[in-house]
Amino acid sequence: MTSQSELGEFLRIRRASLQPEDVGLLNYGIRRVPGLRREELAMLAGVSSTYYTRLEQGQSSNASEAVIESIARALNLNSDERTHLFNLARATTTKRRTTMKPDKARPGTLRLIHSMPTTPAVVLGRRSEVLAWNALGHRLVAGHLDFSAPSTPATRPNLTRMLFLDPHTRELYTHWGEEAKRAVSSLRLVAGQSADDPELASLVGELTMKSEEFAALWARHPVENCMSGLKHLHHPDVGHLVLNFEVLTPPDESGHRILMYATDPGSSAEGALQLLASSQVGAVPGDTRSLQPR
Repeated sequence: MTSQSELGEFLRIRRASLQPEDVGLLNYGIRRVPGLRREELAMLAGVSSTYYTRLEQGQSSNASEAVIESIARALNLNSDERTHLFNLARATTTKRRTTMKPDKARPGTLRLIHSMPTTPAVVLGRRSEVLAWNALGHRLVAGHLDFSAPSTPATRPNLTRMLFLDPHTRELYTHWGEEAKRAVSSLRLVAGQSADDPELASLVGELTMKSEEFAALWARHPVENCMSGLKHLHHPDVGHLVLNFEVLTPPDESGHRILMYATDPGSSAEGALQLLASSQVGAVPGDTRSLQPR
């Protein structure tokens, strides 16, 4: 899908989600489709109906930031959605090439996650591919996979692919629907930032073909920068856990993220995580060193 068609799709979906009363307009006439009419949205944004129609149809690629800002206000977009709209609009005027060289976690990031043996941590690339994990992070989210899998691009797991296509991962999340929406919302943000990314396009195409649930969620175009919250897990070894998660972003342009989990002091999850940490000792010989920089 091209940047212009992505922009048009996002505008149509968000326009369809608004009712006249949501934006202070009178509802008149029979509406053949849900949501605001194009001319109503154009009026609210202060642009001509013809120009707005061209934007939705992917026939205009030179919208100014002032116009995009006006449309964002008219659509009542939140902060994440507004950022996504600007990314899509910029992508129609700027040709960007995503680097094709194999990605890998920075040595400093590896030292950080392996220095915290009691905190599960996973390093993710732009497309939610696993670049590294510490021993407890591996045991928590993908103990059925080889610990060294992230070190080779050909065997590198992808958390979003696993969520939709791997039965073990699906069973891990007791609130699977919530986790699925969160994953698609994050991937949509990445898609807006990464024009002409063949690997991302391949991932989306694969998931769309193999998972009806992913295809339905993707078509709704949800957008959210999921940086913290709760994850409800049912781990095969230690049972039910409710974990806090935080996503840390390194101060560079790599697009990497460090996903870290924590428990509330004194909670049952704290004991379960301690049990999981103790049970993994010696399970994977040398695993806390295998990804250390040399």
